[in-house]
Amino acid sequence: MIWSVTDAGFWRNLNAARAYYAAHNSLACPKNTVWDGVALGQWLANLRKPGGLGTDPVRADERRTALEAIDPEWNPTGWPVDWQRHYAAARVLLAEEQGPADVLPGVTVNGVDVGTWTTRQTDPTVWDTLSPEQHKRLEALGLTRRTDTAPTATTAAGKGGAFERGIAALTQYAAREGRVVVPRAHVEETPHGPVRLGTWVSNTRSRRNKLSTEQREQLAALGIDWATA
Repeated sequence: MIWSVTDAGFWRNLNAARAYYAAHNSLACPKNTVWDGVALGQWLANLRKPGGLGTDPVRADERRTALEAIDPEWNPTGWPVDWQRHYAAARVLLAEEQGPADVLPGVTVNGVDVGTWTTRQTDPTVWDTLSPEQHKRLEALGLTRRTDTAPTATTAAGKGGAFERGIAALTQYAAREGRVVVPRAHVEETPHGPVRLGTWVSNTRSRRNKLSTEQREQLAALGIDWATA
């Protein structure tokens, strides 16, 4: 017997929330998100509203606990859900990259442009508007306030350097393995240090529309042509 249709619906939707988190490492999804047939984004937005968990305090606490068991930050306080979504994506990517040095505008995770977002957060005009807790989270990712408005790790020169390191590592890998299909987790040891080659290939693919003609030609020479991919 179902005593409350609303309560039963909550627990059904919670399964969709759990599956979404497994794929995105966050419940900070856009309002229009539909997952496993559930209008998950709107459902979570409704739950975040005052009283959204219900008027019964015991039931509301049970629901809050269930959501926090999936994502402790399902209902961020002190900053918008949109900021939390970008932060969660940055956290995933920077963990893979082992730091922000090669995260460039156009590098995305789950449709979130992490490169552009991280560059913007470190801009003094934006950084100075953030809360101490936001600063703490960004600094834990290796991001700090820039001393001027000129990009640092994401300058054109940095992009070229990162690209050239990747090309050198991919050339070495292709010569040894006879192919350019690289496992996502693969790290290529080079004379200049390790390169997270699988991540580099994936990131380069995601920003292929931003590559220069010369960079495309270098990739094509190795047997990769994403110009029309």
